Amino acid sequence: MRIVISEFMTLDGVVQAPGGAEEDTDGGFAHGGWSHPFFDPEIVGGAFAEATSKAEALLFGRRTWQTMAGAWPERAGDPFADRMNEIPKHVVSRTLTESDLTWNNTALVPGDDAVDRIRELHEREGGDLLVMGSPTLVRTLLAEGLVDELRLMIMPVLAGGGKSIFPADGGLRTLELVYTVTSPNGVNVCTYRPVAKA
Repeated sequence: MRIVISEFMTLDGVVQAPGGAEEDTDGGFAHGGWSHPFFDPEIVGGAFAEATSKAEALLFGRRTWQTMAGAWPERAGDPFADRMNEIPKHVVSRTLTESDLTWNNTALVPGDDAVDRIRELHEREGGDLLVMGSPTLVRTLLAEGLVDELRLMIMPVLAGGGKSIFPADGGLRTLELVYTVTSPNGVNVCTYRPVAKA
């Protein structure tokens, strides 16, 4: 399966709490919901919908999974919500147990075995394994060389600090821009793929 990352991102690389004020206030982050003024249904919404339509399964870190699990089941009846609720999901966690997996079609990936288990999923035949949000998980996947594609919706706003998906390990990773489009609100929707090392 291809591992595809899809993120709403500020111009200074922050992915924390794009959806709402209380989504993730770790570190005193006070700008939750920063993506709302820049969202448009055609380009930004279309990129998000395309990524989920191509996904065979979703992969989350615990916090993002809990946020999604608290939101999507009650929206049943909407075609996009129905897709989110029906698609197979994997959540990486050291604290969740099987009894916590109340969101339909969710499987637990124990945190201590996460890299090996995700590597196994990556090596399987199949479509896209889509990761949304989950910055800690995405940093690990990038550091381990397990990302096949980054789909970044880069919004013209600076958050001044917050969670990022990029490893800070000093490693140089070259990417190729394979697609870009700009929305009327100035969002650059960019698709990058890692360049294979020679």
